[in-house]
Amino acid sequence: MDTNYLDDAGVRLMLAWRAGDETAFDRLVETYSGQVWALLTRFLPGQAGREDLVQEVFLRVIRARDRYEPTARFSTWLYRIVFNLAVNETQRAGARDAGTQSLGSQAGEVGDGLSRMADDRVLDPSDRLEHDDAVVAVRAAIQALPEQQRMALILAKFDEMPYAEIAEVLGSSEKAVKSLVHRARENLRERLAPFLKGELA
Repeated sequence: MDTNYLDDAGVRLMLAWRAGDETAFDRLVETYSGQVWALLTRFLPGQAGREDLVQEVFLRVIRARDRYEPTARFSTWLYRIVFNLAVNETQRAGARDAGTQSLGSQAGEVGDGLSRMADDRVLDPSDRLEHDDAVVAVRAAIQALPEQQRMALILAKFDEMPYAEIAEVLGSSEKAVKSLVHRARENLRERLAPFLKGELA
C-alpha cells in the first residue's frame, strides 16, 4: 500500500470503509457529493438527470471498494471516475449541442475579465443585452472544447488542481495537461475575441 496519501481525509475514509466501517461510506458521500455535482454541472451543463449521474459515480465507488488502493488523493481518484462517466455520457447523448445551456454562475470565471462580465452586480441596465450575449458565448465556447481540454481547464480554473493531479485524473502527463490548458485558453481566446477584447491575454 502506498502510504504517501494516508494523510488525505478521503483516503482514510475509503480505507476505513474497505475495512468494514460502513459509516465511512456515508461520510464520503456527504463530503464529496457536492464536488461531484459541481464538476458534472460544469462539464455537462444543462444535462438532465445529473442526480442520477452523481449516484452512478458513487455506485462505481462501491464496486471499487474491495480493490481500492490509495495511489492518489481520494478526490483525484474520484474525479477520474467522474471524468470517465461524463465522457461516456457526452458520447451517448451527443451533447455537443448543449453549448448554450447553463454552466452555472462560475462559467464567467475563465478569465479575470469574464468573472466581471458574468457578475450582474457590476453591470448597468444598459449593458444587459451585451452581457447576455457574452455569457451565452462563454458557455458555448467552453462546452465546444474537446473533452480533455474542457476537463483540464475546469479542474485548473475552478478547482485550482495542480497539473500533476489533473494528469492523474485524465490518465495523462503533466506536460500534456499544460498543453491541454494552453490550447483550451487559445481556443477560448479565438472564439470569444469579439466579446473579451483581450481579457484573456
